[in-house]
Amino acid sequence: MSSTAFANHTAQKSNRCANCETELLGPHCYACGQPVKGMVRHFSSIIGDFFDTLLAFDSRTWKTVPSLFFRPGFLTAEYFSGRRVRYVSPVRLFIFLCVTSFFVTQINIDWAINFNNTEVVAVDVESAGKGYDDAVDNIRKLKQEHANDNILVVNLEKLESELVKEQVELKTDLNQLNNNLSGSKGDSVDSENFTKDKIASGLNETITELDREFLQVKWLPDSVEEWINKKVDSAHKNVERVTEDPNRFKKAFLGALPSTLIIMLPFFAMMLWMLYIFKRRLYMEHLIVALHSHAFICLSILVANLLYSVGEQLAGYSAITSFVDGLLIILIIWVPIYLFFMQKRVYRQGWLITLCKYSFLGLAYLSLLSVGAVLTVLWSLAEL
Repeated sequence: MSSTAFANHTAQKSNRCANCETELLGPHCYACGQPVKGMVRHFSSIIGDFFDTLLAFDSRTWKTVPSLFFRPGFLTAEYFSGRRVRYVSPVRLFIFLCVTSFFVTQINIDWAINFNNTEVVAVDVESAGKGYDDAVDNIRKLKQEHANDNILVVNLEKLESELVKEQVELKTDLNQLNNNLSGSKGDSVDSENFTKDKIASGLNETITELDREFLQVKWLPDSVEEWINKKVDSAHKNVERVTEDPNRFKKAFLGALPSTLIIMLPFFAMMLWMLYIFKRRLYMEHLIVALHSHAFICLSILVANLLYSVGEQLAGYSAITSFVDGLLIILIIWVPIYLFFMQKRVYRQGWLITLCKYSFLGLAYLSLLSVGAVLTVLWSLAEL
């Protein structure tokens, strides 16, 4: 076969599926579904596909994230209109932002507790009374300058005697304070142990109450009840470890929160479905709303962490610190406003009825989240 014929044969073969020989019309075979690209190619291309598949880190990201943060309900409306391919999918967006935000929170915040946070510092009595000495010296100079004015001299002498008396009382009080502070050093260890014991006792009481109110379900199978009892016992045993090293609990708690939010999503969508049942929308539409709203909350947590880090790094610049604090306050205010306008834009009802439904939904979901957070705390303690 000539070189030209071989090249034509190779080109013709490359336009056909290697599995079923069907002519290719795109990156996948429409007959058997096999992709054109396999694993046998440059490693850089594999890495690019990994980020594209797992993180959706491509051109769609730059269209999706700003719209998610600044345009309430826009992505949801676009999705319902059928314009889906130009944005990151709601599921992938939520999972990525949820995991990323809580991971950044985990490494950004130190939960170490200083149980003995009263720093014992002796007061310099002589320095504290220096102001009185200066005032008395000034009065004496005035007495010399106006020695001929008897009335002024008498008033200055009265003022001088009062300042001297106050100075003596101040030094007495400061000396007593220093004695008390030096005596408190010996009690610092006992105070620290008392604080730790008090925290541990409170956690144990909370776990016991939670077990009594929510986890003692009589109709559960014996195996499930035994599993719950083991987790409760494990949580009790780990309370002391939490008081010794709170960051250990932080790692377990923040690691479990993404799973808790994922579990809460269907319940939030069910609440939306019940509130807007006469809108005759499918449950999956409400789930898309839930995914986008939770993705926005996770993005806000991520932005708050970044602002907090900037403020910590530039703490020496008061102007920048004030600016960052202002941005954090604006972000906190923006979250509830965003969620309200998102609900108004998606469901297209009047302002008053939207406000009523928004308030009811917020209170109900906060209650549900509180239960979820408590259960997450218990689970985190049990899994330490």
